[in-house]
Amino acid sequence: MTTRRAFEDLVREAVDAPVDGWDFSWFEGRATEERPPWGYARSMAERLTHASAALDVQTGGGEVLASAPTLPPLTVATEGWPPNVAKATALLHPRGAAVVASPEDAALPFADAAFDLVTSRHPVHTYWQEIARVLRPCGTYFSQQVGPASAFEVVEHFLGPQPEEVRTARDPQRARAGAEAAGLEVVDLQEARLRMEFHDIGAVVHFLRKVIWMVPGFTAERYESRLRSLHELIESQGPFIAHSTRFLIEARKPDA
Repeated sequence: MTTRRAFEDLVREAVDAPVDGWDFSWFEGRATEERPPWGYARSMAERLTHASAALDVQTGGGEVLASAPTLPPLTVATEGWPPNVAKATALLHPRGAAVVASPEDAALPFADAAFDLVTSRHPVHTYWQEIARVLRPCGTYFSQQVGPASAFEVVEHFLGPQPEEVRTARDPQRARAGAEAAGLEVVDLQEARLRMEFHDIGAVVHFLRKVIWMVPGFTAERYESRLRSLHELIESQGPFIAHSTRFLIEARKPDA
């Protein structure tokens, strides 16, 4: 009976927690994820100091962009999810950056060659032709992205074994091919496989509510039996181990 109450309390707490933005402080003490070796936020901030006009695509709640000590004179961010648009606006407007509500699958609402730097952390999808269009000659696209089969230990616990085309959908070499097809030159491409630990079932629930594409249509009610079995596994064997994958890509637009 004690275990059941603990399960219900953990799930309820995770269901009630807000999931807007890309603030992951809720996971402190409950889940961990190894960081990529290249330090995306620091490297992005360095590039922003040399830019005159920058665009951050799919900015989320604006937290990563706002972490940069210095922003270019013209800084714009796009975001498609209304709660994140509001959060990013509140965070970035005081820094002089504009936030534009734009669906992630729509054309970027900017003129050709508008920016010398375009950044994006964990975009749902990269529309390479649009990135190339809004970049100035010699401009740079700098992005950290989710790699293939990321956290699939979690995904497959809920959905079962995934087909090979799903497991390889975010292959970095496909990103390279997309960038080159759009006329960009890939100057850096790095990959990393990173250890994740979930210390309680609430962390799993919050993760799947926040990263909604992992298990589409996830709700705690719909997957209660799978959640309960995973809770029992964590209780008996310790943290649930998974592995995220990330890649860093930097591409430049040739001089006209």
